[in-house]
Amino acid sequence: MKIAVVIGSISKNSYNMKLAEFIKRRYEGKLEMEVLSLKDIPMYNIDDELNPAPAVTEIKGKIKNSDGVLFVTPEYNHSIPGVLKNALDWFSRVDRVLANKPAMIVGASTGILGTVKAQIHLRQILNSGGVAAITMPGNEVFIGNIENIMDDNGNLTDESTIKFLDKVVDNFIKWIEKVG
Repeated sequence: MKIAVVIGSISKNSYNMKLAEFIKRRYEGKLEMEVLSLKDIPMYNIDDELNPAPAVTEIKGKIKNSDGVLFVTPEYNHSIPGVLKNALDWFSRVDRVLANKPAMIVGASTGILGTVKAQIHLRQILNSGGVAAITMPGNEVFIGNIENIMDDNGNLTDESTIKFLDKVVDNFIKWIEKVG
């Protein structure tokens, strides 16, 4: 099963990038995951939507050819990062690569709430008419205080968090099989 992984951060030291890489390693026997970077996507401009930059075409193609999309995002100012919103604007135009695509959201932060507000906004955007992804309900993954449960190699060290991720990833696989 092919999963496109979209990271809501372009920081080279992003905890969410490290979390995505951990998820990719942990479930490599179950899922073929490709982590997609948003760093080369230009700002969305309606004037360019019919002739997008190669970075946009490439990432949209990978999403289109996936069985599902995993969004891993931090929270900036109680919402999603601008780089993620910009990418979603590109994804929702012309060929609408997220339409009817199964999606799951996870996020980590150094705060207590673990990206709760960002995920609420992201779910709202993903469920909008223009985007029309099919977000998996009832399996929210909010990892707070990530700096205390991730080692220097990017591995989660908290067994209850790992077990919860195991359960949610299994639910995501079933979700894709059901709606994909």
